Amino acid sequence: MKPPFVFLTADDWQDYALLDSGDGHKLERFGPYTFVRSEPRAMWHPALPARAWDAADAVFQLTGEESGGNWNFQRKLPVTWTLQYKRLRFEAQATASRHMGFFPEQAVHWDWIAGQIRSARRPVRVLNLFGYTGLATLAAAQAGAEVTHVDAAKRAITQARRNQDLSGLAERPIRWIAEDALKYIQREVRRGSRYEGVILDPPKFGRGAGGKVWEFFEHFPELLDTCRSLLSPEPLFVVITAYAVQASALYLHHALEGRLSGLGGDLTAGELIRRFLPGGLP
Repeated sequence: MKPPFVFLTADDWQDYALLDSGDGHKLERFGPYTFVRSEPRAMWHPALPARAWDAADAVFQLTGEESGGNWNFQRKLPVTWTLQYKRLRFEAQATASRHMGFFPEQAVHWDWIAGQIRSARRPVRVLNLFGYTGLATLAAAQAGAEVTHVDAAKRAITQARRNQDLSGLAERPIRWIAEDALKYIQREVRRGSRYEGVILDPPKFGRGAGGKVWEFFEHFPELLDTCRSLLSPEPLFVVITAYAVQASALYLHHALEGRLSGLGGDLTAGELIRRFLPGGLP
C-alpha cells in the first residue's frame, strides 16, 4: 500500500515572500530587504524581468558545489533585523552559509505542532533536536508545552534565546542544551526521561561538541531508535525534516514505519514547498 504523500505549504507569511525563481536561483523578500540565493532545482526561466533581480539588496555567490560562498551587498544592511510570523518574533540575518537564520517553509510545521499541543489538553513535553535558532521550540512553548531544545552550536542557542525574548516567551519552560544530539538523548534514556513530542531536523553532515562527527546515513537509524525509547506511552507526534540528503520523503517514511509501529496514529510523508509565482513550478 502506498504511504500518504502530501505537499506542505506555508501560506500565512507576511514578512517573507518568494518573489521569483529560475535559472538556478531564487529571489526572496525577508521583511524590507530582498535577496538572491542559489537554487539548483529551479531549472525553469524566471517570470520577473531582470531589473527585478538586479534591484536585490544582496546576492549570494557560490564558490563551490556546496553552500560555501560570499554575499555581495548592493547596499548597507543591518547585521540583524526582526521579522514576525503570527505571534512569533525573531531575528533574520544573512549568514556566511547563505541561510537567513530560519527556514520559512518550516512554518507549516510550527503551526501543526502548536495545534497538536493545544488539542491535547494535557501536559506535553517536547524534545527538539538540531533545533537551530528555535522557531519550532518557541511555537511549541507558546502553545503550552515544556520544551527541551538541543543544538551543538552555541551560537545558534544564543540566537534562539534572543528569539525567545523577542517573542515575549522568556518565562516559558524551555531548556536550552548546547550538546551533541545523539549523546544527549542516550543520556536521557538512561535517566528514564519521556516526551510526548519529538522534533528532528538533522543535517547531512555536522561536527558537534568535542569534534564529534554527525553523518546522516550512518547515524540517523540510531537516532530514531533512541528517540523511540524516549516516547511516552501516549505520544502526540514525531516530526522529521531532512534537508540536503539524497533521500526522498519515502525513505524517511519507511525508516519510521517499523520504528513507530504499535503507537497508533497516522504516518505521513511529504515535501515542504514554497509557492513560486507565475512562470515557475511547485
